[in-house]
Amino acid sequence: MTEMLDDAELSNLLQTINVSTEGEVPIQTLSSDIELPTQEGKQQGIAKPYDFKRPDKFSKDQIRTLQMIHETFARMVTTSLSAQLRAAVSVHVSSVDQLSYEEFNRSIPSPTTLAIVNMDPLRGSAVYEIDPNVSFAIIDRLFGGKGEQIKNISRELTDIERSVMESVIVRMLGNLREAWSTVIDLRPRLGNIETNPQFAQIVPPNDMVVLVSLETKIADVEGMMNFCIPYITIEPIVNKLSAQYWYSSIQKAQTDENREVIQQRLEQVQLPIRCEVGEIDISIGDVINLRPGDIVRLNTPIKGEFIIKIGDRKKFKCLPGKVGNRIAVQIGEYIEDIPDELLATTRDKGE
Repeated sequence: MTEMLDDAELSNLLQTINVSTEGEVPIQTLSSDIELPTQEGKQQGIAKPYDFKRPDKFSKDQIRTLQMIHETFARMVTTSLSAQLRAAVSVHVSSVDQLSYEEFNRSIPSPTTLAIVNMDPLRGSAVYEIDPNVSFAIIDRLFGGKGEQIKNISRELTDIERSVMESVIVRMLGNLREAWSTVIDLRPRLGNIETNPQFAQIVPPNDMVVLVSLETKIADVEGMMNFCIPYITIEPIVNKLSAQYWYSSIQKAQTDENREVIQQRLEQVQLPIRCEVGEIDISIGDVINLRPGDIVRLNTPIKGEFIIKIGDRKKFKCLPGKVGNRIAVQIGEYIEDIPDELLATTRDKGE
């Protein structure tokens, strides 16, 4: 811990330093109350080169976590694009690096497909860059072509092609949200699409960014997709980018919010419901010989209760009646239905 000098110690320190007229500061013996680092203490620390133009913002653990998150994203994009393009698509993480935004800008071709992505609820934006070879292969497949021999095309997208790429990128951003769900409820939104890197200045040139490079192959066409996230955008959650937090968030117990979401989705599930008047065991021959007007006696008494089934499970007892001109039932006692396999086990045990 750093110790602060009081007024007496500071005065004593100043008295021991005599500044010469030539501007030199001779080293003299200081007060015994002030400890200087020993030679042994100096040897414990090893000096390392540090580039102030490219300061490291992310630890190795955080870089690994980002790589795992975007490997999940790459698998989702592979499945999504394969289904959309009806072609063999392969996407995987090539590298995850930290560099300045200026270096990223210089490394991408011009023109290219640059999607400005709003990273709600995080502040700022990110850039999703798609290599022209990949962009035109996607467009060619969606327009009915084979997506082959799309190489070295250097032109800007037309308005129709831009609209097509917007729909593809929006679909990818849905995959991105799902991949980041273990860390934050990210809601990425497509802002606009640029073709010139000079028009996509989302942060100052010297600001550090993390660059996720995705090697992409569509049929015989290969290219890169790059996802560039500025440090100032990801800074509020940088402490969550650790392998320990990431794995613990995957295995965490259901929260009230999760239970509420599940309940809302279950409320929209449609299940068949029917009223069972009764049942009887008869032979196939009797069923074949049934004719209009025949009477079949069920096992339910005349004033007995019917059974309501939801799906294949018995859930309620009910009484028959009418509401207006319609036949209806009045729900009564709840039935704790026991599955047949559990019932058979109980019988075997004599319970």
